[in-house]
Amino acid sequence: MSQTFTDVPCTVCGCVCDDLSVSVENNAIGVIERACDLARPWFDALRAAPPAVPAIDGRPVDYAEALAAAAEILKRSRAPLVYGLSRSSTPGQRAAVALAERLGGTIDTTASICHGPSIVAIQQAGESTCSLGEVRQRADLVIFWGADPARSHPRHFERYSAEPSSEFLPGGRADRHIVVIDRPEADNASISHADEFLAVAEERDFEVITALRLLVRGEAVVDADVRGVDLGQLVALAERMKACRYGVVFFGLGLAQSHLGHATVDALLRLVAELNAHTRFAARRLRIPGDVSGADSVLCWQTGFPFAVDFSRGYPRYNPGEYSANERLERGEVDACVLVGTESLKWFSPAAREALLQIQTIVLDYPHAETPLVPSVKFVTAVYGIHAEGTVYRMDEVPLPLRRLCDAPYPTDEQVLGDLERAMAAAV
Repeated sequence: MSQTFTDVPCTVCGCVCDDLSVSVENNAIGVIERACDLARPWFDALRAAPPAVPAIDGRPVDYAEALAAAAEILKRSRAPLVYGLSRSSTPGQRAAVALAERLGGTIDTTASICHGPSIVAIQQAGESTCSLGEVRQRADLVIFWGADPARSHPRHFERYSAEPSSEFLPGGRADRHIVVIDRPEADNASISHADEFLAVAEERDFEVITALRLLVRGEAVVDADVRGVDLGQLVALAERMKACRYGVVFFGLGLAQSHLGHATVDALLRLVAELNAHTRFAARRLRIPGDVSGADSVLCWQTGFPFAVDFSRGYPRYNPGEYSANERLERGEVDACVLVGTESLKWFSPAAREALLQIQTIVLDYPHAETPLVPSVKFVTAVYGIHAEGTVYRMDEVPLPLRRLCDAPYPTDEQVLGDLERAMAAAV
């Protein structure tokens, strides 16, 4: 039998493009239309993945044996960590929070090694924001700062920020002005799509944003304030930002992970707020993992905090750096780790990755995932939006439903984490 599903959301990146057409033949994924350069190899790997089963130290076992081994690890743990969640879905993320609370451990998401500084800045400065639908319909000035969506979000220009026409932008791309801001030496593929490129030297973003804030206020800026940046171009950009009808700045890890981190994003958010005295302007993070926004949202909903949450005192405490996964591992403060997805481990520091090798790990990963370590216990889990229903949050925090397209012999994250939580409750 064959069936074609339309308007299928793709969870490979934060755009969550929900216009894919997926054919299913004999309970297997077939032809996929409108998949981008990131999605195609992901789906190809899923198709090619051989059937997999749970494993203990690399040895195949059945689900009950793996569950018992994982529960025993967590029973013995005094400082457990639950980490990942950005390739999961709302049901799995809720189950992860419940498990961390039951264990009295720490829970953290991939945000802590990506846009964590941005989240801290938003908590300090607030955020003038919008949906991607508003960008598509209204934004005549689009700025990408420290980001390369042509590579990280291949359909962003097509679906949201450059090409779509609307009632307010009937000419589509012709009615938009696109600016890319990045390092002079950056290999940024998005520059070829832009009307303007502003080169900012490394560690100068904060100074340039401060200069733009002064120019927006009508105050003077001299070359010494923005060394290495074209002052005339900066003055023209400030005027364009004030004169546009609807502006948006998308900022990426090139800004969030710069040497001043949250202080630089804080300054950008304040610039955007000040621009709203002249026009309508918004800021948006370019989130990379498919459901990292969902992980933030679920943790906020369940604990009051978006990431780096500690339950060791029986209630949630929040302190990035102290309770962040990478730093806890570096300091040797973790004796067992539940990894819900391992795709972000490559961004951990060498010390944190080495620490993971020295402790017992429980991994939940998709059948086609390349797990970078041999865990103590591994569960192969169903893919949300392919094998199981769920909810995914787009990078603008808009929730989208996921359907089951075909069956698979794998449990979901929600089932595995729920079974572990119930095993812990029974052990008390």
